[in-house]
Amino acid sequence: MKRQKRIALINDMTGFGRCSIAVELPLISAMKIQACPLPTAVLSVHTGFAEHYIDDYTDRMRPYMENWAVNGLEFDGICTGFLGSVEQINIVEEFVRRFKKSFTRVMVDPVMGDYGKLYSSYTPEICREMKRLLKHADLVTPNLTEACQLLDEAYPENGVIGEDALAKMARALSERGPEQVVITGLQGEGQVLNFLYEKGGSHSIVREPKIGGDRSGTGDAFAAIVAGGLVRGLSLQESVEKAAGFITKALRYTVELDLPWNYGLAFEEYLTELD
Repeated sequence: MKRQKRIALINDMTGFGRCSIAVELPLISAMKIQACPLPTAVLSVHTGFAEHYIDDYTDRMRPYMENWAVNGLEFDGICTGFLGSVEQINIVEEFVRRFKKSFTRVMVDPVMGDYGKLYSSYTPEICREMKRLLKHADLVTPNLTEACQLLDEAYPENGVIGEDALAKMARALSERGPEQVVITGLQGEGQVLNFLYEKGGSHSIVREPKIGGDRSGTGDAFAAIVAGGLVRGLSLQESVEKAAGFITKALRYTVELDLPWNYGLAFEEYLTELD
């Protein structure tokens, strides 16, 4: 019997705020793919709130993974998100070695920072060790800050960078492992750009209008839809266009609802479009 495709989601689970697994699970499910979470942490609300409760799940990740192995589970995709420690990076490496098959796509979203700054929980050691995941990835989706960190390069002044420089960065990332690279969330002239690179040198840019200010969950939604598209057999170009277009519609809807930024991304209205 033909089984439903599955993606393992290694990310944190946040109760309120529309981000991480809470965003990824419904989007991937709407694409008729089974979303299988492996939590790295459980949070009451995302860390954009002044007060939040967090339960670090590191000690429970290996027993969780062991049970999946005992039950003979296989995955068509493995998608990683926020990792809070070097030990969690070690566990992800072990997970990929154990569960990656010839048909499994490994997608690494190296969630480390934005606008030239690292998130407060990220130490130089974690950033250094995050580079190890590149050799396991088929696709990596850093923003510009994260791409610079992974390559030990300085963040460009005001985040302004040309297409040739982006191609050079993407090629350097690809040489460390992944066949495909998307440098996400680039901004300029009222647009949000995603730079796509595939090993061999081909590259393109997917553009969408910038809608409102920053919203939590957009990166998680983007990664989830791209992962789902690739697992369903779409090209990288098609997957990124699908993700970027969906997020633009969801952001327009969020602005229409006049939701505060910390409510996250209101995407429920458009879930059927991912079918």
